[in-house]
Amino acid sequence: MHTTVGIVGAGPAGLLLARLLHRSGIDCVVLEQRDRAYVEQRQRAGILEQSTVDVLRECGAADRLDREGLPHDGVELRWDGRRHRLDFPALTGGRRVWVYAQTEVVKDLIALQLRDGPPLLFEAGAEAIEGADTDRPLIRYRHDGRENTLTCDYVVGCDGFHGIARDAVPDTAKKTYERGYPYSWLGILADVAPSSDELVYAHSPRGFALLSMRSPRVSRLYLQVPNGTDPAAWPDERIWDELDARFALDGWTLRRGPVTAKAVLPMRSLVTEPMRHGRLFLAGDAAHIVPPTGAKGLNLAAADVTVLARAFAHLRRTRSADLLDAYSSTSLRRVWRAEHFSHFMTTTLHTDPAQGDFDVRLQISQLDRVAASPHAAAELADNYAGPPIA
Repeated sequence: MHTTVGIVGAGPAGLLLARLLHRSGIDCVVLEQRDRAYVEQRQRAGILEQSTVDVLRECGAADRLDREGLPHDGVELRWDGRRHRLDFPALTGGRRVWVYAQTEVVKDLIALQLRDGPPLLFEAGAEAIEGADTDRPLIRYRHDGRENTLTCDYVVGCDGFHGIARDAVPDTAKKTYERGYPYSWLGILADVAPSSDELVYAHSPRGFALLSMRSPRVSRLYLQVPNGTDPAAWPDERIWDELDARFALDGWTLRRGPVTAKAVLPMRSLVTEPMRHGRLFLAGDAAHIVPPTGAKGLNLAAADVTVLARAFAHLRRTRSADLLDAYSSTSLRRVWRAEHFSHFMTTTLHTDPAQGDFDVRLQISQLDRVAASPHAAAELADNYAGPPIA
């Protein structure tokens, strides 16, 4: 089998890229190692930037998002017994964000792909990418118990940090920048209406906490915990008590309900440069990872493949590879801005086990400045809502 673009990975990056290519008349094949049920149930991000929503609408993948997604015009910061709301449209010239889980984005894109898109093969485990530096790269994969070969004009790796695409780039041809964090998130899903209409980010001497949601009836909440924490060590009542303590504010009550899912999420920052090797392109987590505090992971993946799809469409129209050649540098500008913002949010709101009182006072000073300065508030809101895709 041969295709113009071979896509490894059917997460949001791979599926959105396939949809955009299909709309431009460019053939592609998507290979996914897992089965459909697994892919549609992976719990990941839940915040969509304005530009991500715009792209989903543009490619006809936002019907359910527009019906069921929750538009949010701001977030609330809490620290030192105080609260401050950031009004995104007022601070950014009209941009906002949406609460719509990555699982739902994936379901929508899979349905479109299977209905009228190019081939999407589940349980098709890609085992090797060969010839990336030639004009006919190929993907070796196993499907239905047989070994198969897909030859391509180009390959796009959307298979995450542990996938084969990133490893197909020789060590001599890439450089990885990485930073770890001395804490993780304990995340829960709970069948209870959210206690706030908008997200709440809380700085506390006990550690960070985040109140989010998946729907008007389902809450998503997070607690900062030490690395290596076992979720089983946190009974439901202990989680709710700790959330209560970290969100504590006079006159405000945290709603409690049945916990339906519980997991610990490690945190790291990572960027691999360049995001291209020959005719192999990296997108999403295959090229970069951000801590979740800035809500950037899914949105960076969407931006990557939007830039890439435009470049492929430009090549088809004009036979010029200029935009493909610029893909890595174009995407990395946005990636590093998001990395910086995510690092800022993480280190401002979390309590490092090694920090002292001086560091705490610096964090509070920074939060005080966001509350007092329109310029600081606009900077945070602009980064959170996300810039247009270049």
